Amino acid sequence: MKHMPHVSLITIIEIVAILVGAFSGFIEARRKRMDLVGVFTVAFITAFGGGTLRDILLDKRPLFWVQHQEYAILIFVLALIASPLIRTLRQIVSERLIVIADAIGLGLFAVAGVSQAQAAHMPVFIASMMGVITGIFGGVLRDIVCNEVPMVFRDGKPYAICAFFGCWLYILLMKTDVPDDFALWASATFITLLRLLTWKFDMRIGRH
Repeated sequence: MKHMPHVSLITIIEIVAILVGAFSGFIEARRKRMDLVGVFTVAFITAFGGGTLRDILLDKRPLFWVQHQEYAILIFVLALIASPLIRTLRQIVSERLIVIADAIGLGLFAVAGVSQAQAAHMPVFIASMMGVITGIFGGVLRDIVCNEVPMVFRDGKPYAICAFFGCWLYILLMKTDVPDDFALWASATFITLLRLLTWKFDMRIGRH
């Protein structure tokens, strides 16, 4: 087994993923016309939901956002300015931008999850599932709080499958001689591009 990627790189990936997840939560909360508390809550669970479940399943304490309180503070500060900022950016915050943000978040969260599961010496299939859970569960919680059937369960688009394939790419790359950092970025990019391709060509698992 190769050494896991350097902690600082995982931290960078995690922070970017949190920001992208929070952005998705801000947009959805504004669509539902929530107040400041609602905006913060939806952004918080979108940004931290997947990683929290991952840490609980891996029996990792403290939870990653408890260990790094600056993550939670960042979301709180962003929530304070989110409403006026989103109103200002409303003309350029298109569906395409939201999809791109979701795709980037899916890729980054998934590789962060699978890499940490590998670091905890989980079996490879369990590690891949940890990556999927980290990638999609924040969005699941976001939709539930917003009183919607989670998108990942209802529109037939292969969010989870994209994450699953990308996690296995990471696992396979880690067994080769490629640099560890390359394995992370290549897998995150693969998931992001695969998700965008499924959106562009409207690929679905099954149609009702």
